Amino acid sequence: MSLAGSLRSSPIAMTTTVTSKGQVKIPKKVRDLLGLKPGSCVDFELTPSGDVVLRHGKREAKRPLRRFARLRGTATVKMSTDQIMALTRGKS
Repeated sequence: MSLAGSLRSSPIAMTTTVTSKGQVKIPKKVRDLLGLKPGSCVDFELTPSGDVVLRHGKREAKRPLRRFARLRGTATVKMSTDQIMALTRGKS
């Protein structure tokens, strides 16, 4: 019987630990059941009874821009490496 099939008959308890950063590892059986991959979004739903339901999110998580991402690209200035190095070092 699959995990999804066994969940219909009775809940299965799985325990994990919260890190100092508030992170938890989602058990592999749950990740596989929900189709979660690195970068997947998850939704948490708090029910009136106080339970928390974890669902696969509707969208993929956007990776935050890295510090130098906006600086990437190709140079458009027609300068040699020596000219650029002189410019950055303040030499004429």
